Amino acid sequence: MVLLVAMMAACSSTGDKQDGSVSIEDKGTTADGGAMASGAAGGSDFSSYSLDDPNSPIAQRVIYFEYDSAEITADGQDLLVHHSGYLVANPGARITLEGHTDERGSREYNIALGDRRALSVQRVMELNGVAPEQITVVSYGEEKPAAEGNSEAAWRLNRRVELLY
Repeated sequence: MVLLVAMMAACSSTGDKQDGSVSIEDKGTTADGGAMASGAAGGSDFSSYSLDDPNSPIAQRVIYFEYDSAEITADGQDLLVHHSGYLVANPGARITLEGHTDERGSREYNIALGDRRALSVQRVMELNGVAPEQITVVSYGEEKPAAEGNSEAAWRLNRRVELLY
């Protein structure tokens, strides 16, 4: 079962309790507005997931992003719970997270944005129990578009992180 780490970089103390412990309020995002863990899919048998089954919850392997953002959407977070569960249940499995952007912005800016997106995905996976050595991160920026063209429809498809096993 996926382990969900309760504390995140953007958590803040809400005050000391009388027993000396500190309560933590989950803000849901990192300090830079990036990663957000959504919790384990309770009771799922992640070890039964198959990389080859098109009906498997891990068949979808692309996380999409809004313009100029590295914040993972709720749909992306849900998908990452399943991928994280699979990786935790299969410690020998490895994943590469490829960060991509649309063509707007300089080459350097887009490489950095693609990296921030992939690192946001990595943080969520690690918060859900995936071992850091199972994950490789690479950014291609605008260099490998999923769709050609200068339209919002094309740009939307290019703002992504691909999860490659």
